[in-house]
Formats: sequence, C-alpha cells, structure tokens
Amino acid sequence: MPGGNATAATCYFSRMKCLPYLSLLLLLTAVPAEAQSLAGTWQGAEDPAATRYYPSVLRLRGGAGAAVSGVLYEEIGPLPGITVMFQVEGARAGNALRINRMRKLHETGQTENSFWCMGTIALTFDAAQEKLTGRATYEPDGDCDTGEFVFYRVRLKSAATVPAGVPTTLRVSGKAVRWYADTACLKLVATGNTFKTKLSKTKTFYLKQGFFPSAESGAVPITVGMSGAVATRKRPALAQPKRLAAPAPLAPATVAVAPVAPDTLAARVLLPPAGAAPLRLPTVLFKLSTPLLLPSAYPALDRLAAALRAQPAVRLRVVGHTDRLPGDSPAQNQLLSEQRAAAVKAYLVRAGIAADRLETAGYGDTRRPYPSPDVRNRRVEVERLP
Repeated sequence: MPGGNATAATCYFSRMKCLPYLSLLLLLTAVPAEAQSLAGTWQGAEDPAATRYYPSVLRLRGGAGAAVSGVLYEEIGPLPGITVMFQVEGARAGNALRINRMRKLHETGQTENSFWCMGTIALTFDAAQEKLTGRATYEPDGDCDTGEFVFYRVRLKSAATVPAGVPTTLRVSGKAVRWYADTACLKLVATGNTFKTKLSKTKTFYLKQGFFPSAESGAVPITVGMSGAVATRKRPALAQPKRLAAPAPLAPATVAVAPVAPDTLAARVLLPPAGAAPLRLPTVLFKLSTPLLLPSAYPALDRLAAALRAQPAVRLRVVGHTDRLPGDSPAQNQLLSEQRAAAVKAYLVRAGIAADRLETAGYGDTRRPYPSPDVRNRRVEVERLP
C-alpha cells in the first residue's frame, strides 16, 4: 500500500504496520542463544493497553544454522476486518535475532490513504514465562511513532511423562489458557496454567490462549506420555451359587435378527468411485503459506481414515492445492501443494492406513475455485485409483 501522511478520515488506521522492508530485532536475555529456541507460535498484541490495539500472531521456525523464518499477522482490535500478514526471514547471532525483508502476503480492509508503519521492533525474551515484550520504533510518517508489544507462547513446563494412574499437576506457559480434550476444541476440561488430573494413557490436550485472540489464533497440541501401568485392584472371589437342575428345553422358535448397521462413522464419507471427479474436502485447510493442517481438518481426515479402513481394497490419490498471493512464484506454490498432499497422507498413515494405498500429487495455484486471496483455495482433494 502506498505511504504518505494520514488524513483525518484515515488516521484511525495510520498505525498499520506495512512496507516490505520492516525489520524486527529480538533482544534475548543473557541465557546462551544455543540453549533457547524461539520456534513456535507467539500470541499477543501491539499496544494492548490502548483503546486502539492490534491482536498479533508471530510464528517463527528455525532453519539451517542460525537462519530463521516465519510470518507476522496483525489485525485492528476494534475492526478485525482490517488485517495484514507478512513473511519474515532472518538470522540469529548470539543473544539477538534480526528478521528483515518482510514480504506482505495478504492484506484486508486497506484504503487509499492508510498504510502500515515502517520501523524496528526490539523484544526481550522471558524464558520462565515464555514471554516476549518490547517496543516498536517506527519512522515518522503521519502519526507513526512507537508501539508496545507483548507475546506469550504455550509450552509444557511440567514433565512430559507422568506415572500412569497417579494424581499429577500439569503445568504450561501462556496467558489465559484454556484446555480442551478434542481437536475441535469443544470439550473444555480446565482453565489456567495448571491442570490437576490422573491419566491412564498417553493424552494430547489442545490449548488456546485467551490473551488477545485473533482470526489467526489456533490451538497448540500438548502431549503427555505415561510411564508404568495403571494399578488394578483384585476383586475378592464370589461365593459359587448352588447348581440348579437344568430347565426343560424349549420348543424351537424362529427369532428375527435385525441387520447390523454399517460403521456409521465410515458411512459419513463417500469415497469417490474410480474414474469420477476428485472429491473436495472443504474443511481440510492449511495455515497460510505452510503445509500445516488447521485443527478443523482433523474430523474430516478421521472420517476418511475410517472409510478407508472399512474398504481395504480402495486406493486414493491425495492432491494438494494453494492460493495465489502477491509475490508468490509458481515453483514455490507447486512445492507447497505437494507438501500439503504429503501432510494429509502422513496423517492417514498415522491413523492406520497403509502408505502403499495412498499416492500424492500437487497442482500449485493452477486450479483455484475461488478468486484469490481465499482460504478455501488452500485445500486438498482425493480421487480413487483404479
């Protein structure tokens, strides 16, 4: 979006952070850099105490050597329809991490006279709280000046393996944490940073932060393993009843037996017949510019796995697709579509489907059913193999 001074009509949006070469400087604590990792999802806000605040999500991942990359998302709290997302790249050096050359991937709600401010963000890492705090210093333009950032990351802080069947307290980092027992985050089991429970098997919880949630906020899976076996109490032997004389045999009779209903879970997914058009899985979607499945994909993939288990002779081809965003190259999107198909195949294999029953392919951004940008273009389809 072009720069320029903000007018009175658009000053509400003049703190929008934009321009392709915004830099981030993350200043860490004195803990040695090699002992710390900033990879993961950070959720928070810019200017959280202000009337005009910006819910934000920073996703970082490591690369070769000191390299890092990721995406930064922001929206305007009072007006969540105004959003921006950047791709970030950089390198780590000692206790500092500089990320630059940010490329705008997607933007909504922009106007001719509004823009995202250009500048630098300096953050301090609190390892105990998994917290990033700091200040943004923007180049003077309109009312661009400074901004305060706060981020939290969800991580398991207690032991990753607990004794089976023994009361234990699980502890995590994060702000306003909510614990769910299912991937759809419908079954709330606890709130806060601790959860007192007794587990009898390895369990995965899905945690969300209530600290400035946004359209890009998601659940973080936390898996707790088991050690040992659950102790069982031996029941005392019951007294044997006296044996009674066998009753006289009854006359034979015809008994009607109701037919057994098919697996209702598998029946919810209709596998495409051989030679038919590919079957679109509308809820199997991915995070922007990544092959990471959104939690909304899990129920459909579980049903697909159940259908494949019910029909062991069926083989499928999983086909990945991407959206088309400004600056994307056909080669990048082709690779991403193949990675998305591979991610779905890996999920089905973990669900018990033999790998040789699944093929993968990708079409990049060449087959988009909706005008870009649209989340529904980031999808997969399945077709039956002969």
